[in-house]
Order: sequence, then structure tokens, then C-alpha cells
Amino acid sequence: MLWPKAVRDRLKTGSDQEIVRSYPYRSACPSTVWGELISDATDDLFFGGYTSYFLWSHVPALPDVLRRKAAKGCRVRFLIGDPEGSVTTQREEIEDVAMAVSTRIRTTLEQLSRMGPTEGLEARFSAPADATNHISLSVFRFDDEALVTPHLATQVGHDSPLLHLRRRGEQGMFHRFVEHAEELWSRSVPIERLAHSR
Repeated sequence: MLWPKAVRDRLKTGSDQEIVRSYPYRSACPSTVWGELISDATDDLFFGGYTSYFLWSHVPALPDVLRRKAAKGCRVRFLIGDPEGSVTTQREEIEDVAMAVSTRIRTTLEQLSRMGPTEGLEARFSAPADATNHISLSVFRFDDEALVTPHLATQVGHDSPLLHLRRRGEQGMFHRFVEHAEELWSRSVPIERLAHSR
């Protein structure tokens, strides 16, 4: 009651307090934000993009950073799409771009392979039944902060919007997006197992 309406309209007072910043395009989020969030995390790094290929060019010396994080007890997880899955093929037809979805996934697989066995680092494919849900929403978690990209119908990831969230409670937006990511992870398939079943 003490604040004029003009001031109240500019203050975050409800669940929107969890929104640190929004970007109309993922590519508009500075690479320094990604780097700082990864660097500051101590317990949980979750990379839930369907391809996550851009991370390797966004964050300098990312493999070394991830190794150090894992060595200090931080859980590091990558949930990516199956490059040979039917949803991947469908998405490639929709996007119709030179750097195909499967190519972007294989970029991440190659980078992870180059890291060699790293205790504390896990990589999985989303389950075939979850691929549509995975490809439509990317969730990247850094302890109590997250970057979330809901993918627009025909847009590639960097052209879709992004929300930077910070947890303020147990039932806010941060919690809901992280629960979605954890549900996909709970049904995901170890990469080696899916590869051997082909």
C-alpha cells in the first residue's frame, strides 16, 4: 500500500521473482552467463539440451572445467537425443538446415568421448518415448539456477527464447522445470546400451 502503482508494476512480487532474466533468443544470452553458472556450481550440473553442441564453443576449456567439477564431487550429467531416433529425423526435416540435429548431437558425443572416462560424469540418451518431450524443451541446471529454452515450432535452438531462473522456493518455476528434466533422466538410456542394441 505504501508503494505507488507505477513502482509496484515494476517490482517482482510473486512467482516471477524466480525469473532472473529473459532473452527472446538463446543466442542473446551472453556466453559469460553460461561460463559463470558452470563455474559457480558445486553440486549439480545438468545439461538437458537435445543436442547441447553449442556448449563446447560457448565455454572456454569446457572439458577441463567439467573434469575439475566432477573431481570435486559435483554431479555432471548430459541428457541428449538419440542421433538415429525417429524424432531426430523428423526434426531435421522441419528445420532443414545444413548443420543437422544428428550432426549437432554427434558433436557433443565426440567431445564427451574425447574426455575419456571421467568419474562423476554421466551421459545418456532420452528414452524413445520421451524424445518429443525432450526436443521441445531444454533444461540446463546449475545448482539453484537454470537456463530453460522452450523450442518454438520451426526454430532451431539458438532462435528460441530462453529464461534464466533462480530457485526461490520448492514449488516455483525452477522446481517445475527441474522436475521435468529429472523425470526424463529417470527413464533415460545409457548411451552404450542403446548403441549396442542396434
